Amino acid sequence: MGKKILVVDDDPDVRSFVLTVLEENQYTPMVACDGVEGLEVIQKEMPDLVILDVLMPRGSGIRLYRHLKTDDALKAIPVIMFTGIALRSFLKSQKVLEAFKGEKIPEPDIYLEKPVEPQELVDAIRKKLD
Repeated sequence: MGKKILVVDDDPDVRSFVLTVLEENQYTPMVACDGVEGLEVIQKEMPDLVILDVLMPRGSGIRLYRHLKTDDALKAIPVIMFTGIALRSFLKSQKVLEAFKGEKIPEPDIYLEKPVEPQELVDAIRKKLD
C-alpha cells in the first residue's frame, strides 16, 4: 500500500466511499469519526494527507483544521476539505474564529463540496501528494 491518508468524517457512508476510492488507488486509509479522534490519529500516525469533513458532532472539522494549521509539528500535513458545507460558509466561520483567537489561518488548498465523483477525489489527492 501507498501513502497514509486519514479520513475524518462522521458519516459512515461517506467514510466507506472514500475508503473504497483510497484502496482502489493503492493508498493506505485510516479513519476517524470526528475531530477529537482525528487529532489523536494524526498525532499518533502522522498521515501524509487528511481528508476532513467540516460539520461533525464532536470536534468540528473547522477546529481541527485550525489546530493543524497553527501547530508547527502538524501544519505541513496537507488537508483536503471534503464537505457538504459551501466554501463561503467555511471561510465565514474561519473569520469568526480569527476575530476571537486573533490569528489568520490559510484557506484550504482544496475544498471539495459533496457529492463528488471518485475521479475528482483521486485527482485532488494526487495534486496534494504528487
